[in-house]
Amino acid sequence: MASIIKRNNNTYRIMVYNGYDATGKQIRETATFKFDTNKTEKQNQKALDQFALDFERKAQSGELYMGEKMTMKEFSEIWLEQYAKKQMEQTSYERTEAAFRNAILPAMANMKISKIKPLHIEKLYSDMLESGYTTSTGKHKEYSHNTIKRIHQILNSAFNWAVKKEIVESNPVLKADAPKVEKSIDVKHFELDQAQRFLNYLDSPYEVIYRARPKKDGSPSVEHREVRNVPTQIKVLFYMAMIGGFRRGEIMALTWDDIDFNNRQVEINKASAYTKANGVITKKPKTASSVRYVTLDQVCVALLRTWKAEQSEYRLSIGSEWQGKNYIFIQEGGRQMNLDTPNRIMLKTIKRYNAEHPDEPLPEITLHGLRHTSATLMIANGDNIKTVQARLGHADASTTMDIYAHSLKKREQEAADSLSEMLFSKQA
Repeated sequence: MASIIKRNNNTYRIMVYNGYDATGKQIRETATFKFDTNKTEKQNQKALDQFALDFERKAQSGELYMGEKMTMKEFSEIWLEQYAKKQMEQTSYERTEAAFRNAILPAMANMKISKIKPLHIEKLYSDMLESGYTTSTGKHKEYSHNTIKRIHQILNSAFNWAVKKEIVESNPVLKADAPKVEKSIDVKHFELDQAQRFLNYLDSPYEVIYRARPKKDGSPSVEHREVRNVPTQIKVLFYMAMIGGFRRGEIMALTWDDIDFNNRQVEINKASAYTKANGVITKKPKTASSVRYVTLDQVCVALLRTWKAEQSEYRLSIGSEWQGKNYIFIQEGGRQMNLDTPNRIMLKTIKRYNAEHPDEPLPEITLHGLRHTSATLMIANGDNIKTVQARLGHADASTTMDIYAHSLKKREQEAADSLSEMLFSKQA
C-alpha cells in the first residue's frame, strides 16, 4: 500500500515499494501531490487518496511513466542519441543539438518532462524573443520568428517520440501556440540596374597595390601596382548563381558531369555543407523538390565552356599534383572550393566597386542574395510563379510566394497601373 507523508506547504510525498532490482535492493517509486488552495480540505483529501491509489496502480502494473523522474536534459541526451542522430542528416542534427544546448536547456534543463506544460513552452518562446542571445564574440542579437518556429518544430518532434516510447502521456507542444512568422521576409538582393552593374564590373580590370614595410631610415617604402582581371571561374560562379538561382551548397557541389552543354541544363542532385563532426560533406539536396534540372542562358554556357578549357589546361600543367574530383569550382590543386570563398570574394568585389563608385553603391549581399535576385527579377519580369518555384527547387509554390511576397506585391501594383492605363488612356 502507498505511504503518504506530509511535507511543507500542503505538499505530500507518495511512496510505493515496487519489488527488487538485480542487486536485491528494494525499488522505491515516489511522487509529489500538492493541495489545491481553491478546494476544501475534504476535497483535497479525497483527491490525495485517489492520486495515491492511481500512483500505486501504475507502479505495480508497469504503467508508471519515466517522464515523472526524467529531466529535460536527461531526455534530450536520449532523444538526440536514439532518434535525432539516426534519423537526421548531420547538418540537421548539429542544428538540433545546438538548439537544445543554446536555447531549450538553459530554460528547461532541470524540469521533469512530465511536468512541462504548454505555458512553459510559450514562456520559452516569449523569453527568447524578449532577451535574444549573445554570440561567441560578445555581440547581442535577436532571435527571429523563424528560429523560434524551428525550436517549436524540434520540441514537437521530441515530445511526439516521448509519447510513442511511453515516456510521457501527452505532447504539450500540441497545445502551445507556435510563434507567428511574417510571410513577407526581407531578402537582400540586387535590383535590375544593380545586377547589371555588378555583372558588368566582373569584366573590368582592377588595380591591386602592394606596399612594402616602412624602412628603418624613415624613407618611403616601395609601392608596387598590379592590374588584375576577375578569374573566369569566379565570373562563372556569380553568373550561374544569378541566372540559375542556386543555393550555395548546390552550386559548390557541382561537377562537370552535372552539365549538359547541348541542352544548356544543370542537374541539381546534391549539395555540400559544413559539419563540425566531419568537415565538408556532400549530401542529398535540401528536399526532394530540390532535385531538378535548371536551364542556363547562352552567356553562362559560353563561360562554362571557357572555364572548362582553362581548368583542363591547369590540370595538365600540375600533373600528379592534381587532387581534384571533377568539381567545377576549385581551389589550388583541384580540390573543391572552400564553402566560405564565394561570400568572401563577393564581399571584396562589392566593396571594391563601391570604393570606385561612391555615388552609386551596391548593397553588400551574399551569394544567397544572388539567388534572391534571380527570383525577384523573374517575378518582376512576369514569369509564372510555378516556373520560379521549379527553378529555385521550393517544395511548393506557397513557399515561393511567402518568401517573395514583396516582389509579388510590387508586381500586383504594376498590374493595376497597367490595367488602368488600358482602360482610361483613350478617354483622356
